[in-house]
Amino acid sequence: MKHDHGDECGSTACTKRLSALREPIDAIDRQIVAQLQERARLVLQIGAFKREHGLEGRDPERENEILHKLGDACEGPLEASHVREIYTAILRTSLGIQEAAADRSLRVKQRNRPGNGSVRVGSVIIGGSAPVMFVGPCSIESPEQMERIAPAVARLPGPKILRGGAFKPRTSPYAFQGLRHAGLDILHQTATRHGLASVTEVLDVATLDAVAASADMLQVGARNMYNTELLKALGRQGKPVLLKRGFMSTLEELMLAAEYILAEGNDAVVLCERGIRTFERATRNTLDISAVPLLKNETGLPVIVDLSHALGRRDILVPCARAALAAGADGLMVEVHDQPEQALSDGFQQIDLAELERLGLALGLGGTAAVMTGATP
Repeated sequence: MKHDHGDECGSTACTKRLSALREPIDAIDRQIVAQLQERARLVLQIGAFKREHGLEGRDPERENEILHKLGDACEGPLEASHVREIYTAILRTSLGIQEAAADRSLRVKQRNRPGNGSVRVGSVIIGGSAPVMFVGPCSIESPEQMERIAPAVARLPGPKILRGGAFKPRTSPYAFQGLRHAGLDILHQTATRHGLASVTEVLDVATLDAVAASADMLQVGARNMYNTELLKALGRQGKPVLLKRGFMSTLEELMLAAEYILAEGNDAVVLCERGIRTFERATRNTLDISAVPLLKNETGLPVIVDLSHALGRRDILVPCARAALAAGADGLMVEVHDQPEQALSDGFQQIDLAELERLGLALGLGGTAAVMTGATP
């Protein structure tokens, strides 16, 4: 038996003949690749056109039409099933490069936006040289409560933002829902009196203007991450937005939620990791530290970590805060109350004013030495 490898087939003439037979195949292969590349360029043009006009990327009806037409026109050694199998792979690859191009085109993944990875809230820069502390009560309960907390926040070294909930989405409809518009007034007056920027949650489009008139930054809570109408309205409104990750959301879903805001023209978005729901019950949620470097690698947006909602406990706050900063977080959110045991919402996860001071010392706010060395107060 003669074999297809060099002179073992019997003679030099045999080898030359085999090479001659292969030459046209090599030429055809080059032509096929060139045509596939041209096809891919057209596919990308079609994908860009579809995105521009809000059309779906995949068109199953069109794919079936292509496969049937090519199969029906088949004449030669290749059977219709073979041609359809080859073109199924081509169509799958075409869809893949369209999706990859769409992913690269997302504004959330562009790094050439104004601000270069930072967001200004009042005089505070999130994503700058120092981590920003977002500090305040879960719920605004009274002017007196906020007046007891705000001075402690103002005394923290380094950049800080006063937080407080006015409109409170709660799991139970019978739980405290916040002071609503009265809470907004209290937050605005307190922040102004102490020279602090402020952030509070906005629940819906109906109250967006009122919240925007009172706060320097607008927070989208975990439950509202999928509220696309609110996200689009925030994009048009233009104020800085703190977008929290849903407790059962992937990072890709969080980035696409941010894309809704950016697509409407608002680039001032900060992402917030606040823990995700897993089977673990030792903490309120599971703090996904890996989300911080992943989001910073994938996007040009600042990333902060909400320790209070992720942990739901006070005793491991300091080491987890250090871990978040070591992972590259641009800020930390911590809930604080002057009397946590009497708080109207989530008192179990709020620290008191003395603990806030100790946290600031433990983290070396205003410097990096304590964070890097792990020094304790």
